Amino acid sequence: MSENKERILFLDMLRAFAVVMMIQGHTIHTFLSSEFRTSEYFFYTAWHWMRGFTAPIFMFTAGVVFTYLLHNKNLPVGENPRIKKGLKRFITLVVIGYLLRFPTLDIFHFDRVTQEQWLIFFSVDALHLIGFGILAIVVLTIAAEKFHISNTKVYLLGALFFVLLTPIIREIIWSKILPLPLAAYFDRSTGSIFPFFPWLAYLLGGSVLGNYLAHRKGVQRTQKFGITILIIGIILFSASFLLDSLQYYAMVDYSNWLLHYSVFLNRIGFVLMLASGLAFFASKLKSLPEVVKILGRHTLVIYVIHLIILYGSVLSIGFYQRVGETLNTFQSILAAIIMIAVMTIMAFGLEKLKPYFNNFIKVIHNKYKFLAAKFTL
Repeated sequence: MSENKERILFLDMLRAFAVVMMIQGHTIHTFLSSEFRTSEYFFYTAWHWMRGFTAPIFMFTAGVVFTYLLHNKNLPVGENPRIKKGLKRFITLVVIGYLLRFPTLDIFHFDRVTQEQWLIFFSVDALHLIGFGILAIVVLTIAAEKFHISNTKVYLLGALFFVLLTPIIREIIWSKILPLPLAAYFDRSTGSIFPFFPWLAYLLGGSVLGNYLAHRKGVQRTQKFGITILIIGIILFSASFLLDSLQYYAMVDYSNWLLHYSVFLNRIGFVLMLASGLAFFASKLKSLPEVVKILGRHTLVIYVIHLIILYGSVLSIGFYQRVGETLNTFQSILAAIIMIAVMTIMAFGLEKLKPYFNNFIKVIHNKYKFLAAKFTL
């Protein structure tokens, strides 16, 4: 097996795990009744704790995968097709992110759209953040080449920027300074789930690992790789508890800062420890089940479709509106399993249809070229 395939095997595992975690998290959140959402229930306590790591895992993985693909062939920026693809991906993700929350079918008259609907529409969710994360990685990559700085340093500095400034950014009421569509990217009070600070740091943290994998061929096969990221993860995870203890001795003005940094270190440390486990497991395998690869390839479609099914859209009502928060623990887990199965079947269907879709695109492209040449003459 080639080094390239082995590294993709590790990334496929990361992506598939992130997707499954995302689906089960959203599904159980949709169906589990409020009476079971207490610390008295071990399942809820464990699930709620783990769900806190789902978004960091998802964002971190997106950063790893995109940056790995960006640097895998070690091409300069001007010759790298991934730069253009990244910019297209940025636009696609942001547009889809807004379409998923579009408040009305009438695109010309918005007089019936309420303030609450506008807040929902402009709130920043995962797709917006990943789109801008990809843009940030592209911009930082261009800057690194222009100023002759290593990509690792630039990505790491970018991640630190979004982490360290979070307490300052969160103290500002951005909706009083910027228009709502822009303020939503900085201000959680607008309803945004994933504002830039600190969430872009998870993507840029992932870009550090993605860049490392791209320039260290086959490194994921070695025990040293898994042990290294495990140690880093343990150090960061442990540092979060150190900051927690310091909060009791810190001045009131700084205790909130320590809390922000503690949460980030806790999450990124856990993500790295998880990645080390997957890396160790992947190094022992010669191949992955096809289902793991396919789930990783269709992340975007799975994300969009399962959200529409659960939460609805401007064209439909989701399960959350119909039967949301009415099921017991067993029923909610069963619903999550069913949703994962449905999304998996859909992904296999898309994989089967991909050749026909590609041929259709080629036919359209060839016809377009013919027409273009005809009218040019």
